Amino acid sequence: MHLNPIRLLPDQLISQIAAGEVVERPASALKELLENSLDAGSTDIQVSLLQGGVKQLRVADNGYGIAQDDLAMALTRHATSKIATLEDLEAVGSLGFRGEALASIASVSRTQISSRAQNTKHAWRITSDGSEISNIEPAALDAGTVIEVNDLYFNTPARRKFLKTEATEFGHCEEAFHRVALSRPDVAFMLQHNGRALSRYAISPPEKRFSEVLGAEFAAESIALDESTAGLRLWGIAAKPTYNRNSRDTQYVYVNGRFVRDKLLAHAIRQAYQDVLHHDRHPAFVLFLELDPNLVDVNVHPSKTEVRFRDGQSIHRFIFHSLHKALATPTGVSNAVTASQAAHNPFNNPAFQNGQTSYPPYQSQINLSANQSSGFYETLFGSNSQGARVASGGSGYAPANGLDQRQFASPVCYADEFENSTNGSQAQAQEDFPLGFAVAQIHGVYVLAQNKLGLVVIDMHAAHERIMYEKLKNALDGNGGGQENGEGNKAVPMQPLLLPVSFHADRLEVATVQEALANNDNSLQQLGFDIAILSPTTLAVRAVPTMLQDADAVTLARDVLKDLREYGASRALTERRNELLGTMACHAAVRANRSLTITEMNALLRDMETTERSGQCNHGRPTWFQVSMSDLDKMFMRGK
Repeated sequence: MHLNPIRLLPDQLISQIAAGEVVERPASALKELLENSLDAGSTDIQVSLLQGGVKQLRVADNGYGIAQDDLAMALTRHATSKIATLEDLEAVGSLGFRGEALASIASVSRTQISSRAQNTKHAWRITSDGSEISNIEPAALDAGTVIEVNDLYFNTPARRKFLKTEATEFGHCEEAFHRVALSRPDVAFMLQHNGRALSRYAISPPEKRFSEVLGAEFAAESIALDESTAGLRLWGIAAKPTYNRNSRDTQYVYVNGRFVRDKLLAHAIRQAYQDVLHHDRHPAFVLFLELDPNLVDVNVHPSKTEVRFRDGQSIHRFIFHSLHKALATPTGVSNAVTASQAAHNPFNNPAFQNGQTSYPPYQSQINLSANQSSGFYETLFGSNSQGARVASGGSGYAPANGLDQRQFASPVCYADEFENSTNGSQAQAQEDFPLGFAVAQIHGVYVLAQNKLGLVVIDMHAAHERIMYEKLKNALDGNGGGQENGEGNKAVPMQPLLLPVSFHADRLEVATVQEALANNDNSLQQLGFDIAILSPTTLAVRAVPTMLQDADAVTLARDVLKDLREYGASRALTERRNELLGTMACHAAVRANRSLTITEMNALLRDMETTERSGQCNHGRPTWFQVSMSDLDKMFMRGK
């Protein structure tokens, strides 16, 4: 076999090889050009596409421009004005820095660059036809830079065959455009396709830009967050769990202003939503992470959508706790924004209110110190739960002596109950109790309440299930009256039964209890159970969790033993802990077709207002929704 000698590849071929990584499709070229425009300080960027960006891709901006002497270098590989040393690379703050994009694009297209640098009298133009670069010549341009990319892949037909239809390629270009537009609300953007203007975004506050790009419904169903600590900042909006998607098409994460797809960040976000998201649905969010550029490596992949963090564990904890805290807002708080919350809303930035345009979203005002994160999270993120009252009774809402005990089967409105439910005025009561006051129960399933906005409909079982679930979690974590067992571990408070309940058990159930007792792993005690073996086929439940004392002890014990048997005690109390507690909470929650008194219904509403994540049940379904007076008026055509 004859071996060819080793030789250097021609520069043109090197550029075309690099283009395979940098310019995967027209959307990739558009992303690179938009990032160059932002790095140039542009405040107005206009994009025009023909045939999905394959025939022509044109980006015009009003940035600093390129000097006449630098135009030829702009089309040269590894030529850039953004970094000069290794120290610059390790702390890069610009979106582009490799010096490959323009050269790669020009090597597989007919490219023209016209630019007028600031404080110069004339604009200049240079063109490239694959491998041939023209001389620089004068051009007509007011300011900034215009780059036209024509006939993409004209000289690499094999690569062009892999492009999809015009509609598909335009869809990718539009997504790339939206990603950049979301990241910079301080910049105006315009998008045209085949001569038709499709999107136009003026300089605006972030919440308006999010609404324009992703829709008003997404913005209305989202929670604003802004958390900072130890040189890290996370801000943006995250959709409520009830506004979820069947795909990941509305997930945007930016690190120092750069759109990224990072597994560590994605896992932290998913974990934060895990306890409130329904089955296989996906959350929606636009989140910006800011940190010292020295703590993140953006030089991982030519596309620059992958990053590596020096302290990934701290970043994961910060993202998880920040988002988990925002999603844990009690029902009452999330629907009645206080003055304090409004003051800390990241969208109330004075720079936006005053119409200023100097906002750099990835330049944090916090102290970016890399030495502050060690050991900080353990002291910062304590329990944020607001402990709801521990009630007695099967439903958890046994009314006290002397209170109204009225039962009803038909939807009757008790207006006097609303008037007399507080010592203050009705207006003050509405402020103190955002979910209002119960007026009726429908078919033993739904509770109707009246608040200042109109009508509230509550799924009583789902709401009570979430309340009991949070109480069990707090108890096991030691935040809600949990006790310590002999090993020093936290345990759910236990209630001994006056008469132990025995039941026929299969051999696997008996073996599970026997193993727990033999290994002395205290798993049952940690969960608040005392189960004894009476015979090879009989078990006796001698104690159950205090807050579940009126649940069916046998059914509850069987379900707990099933989880311990299938997953093992250790895993059941760690990885599967929440699922196990969810099963226990479901047994304790008030069942459908149970008629509640007005007092019991109001107690449920008050607990919902002080329980974290009470807007969703343990499976991510909504526990309540609001019907405004305007919605009711529309139903009955009032005012028409």
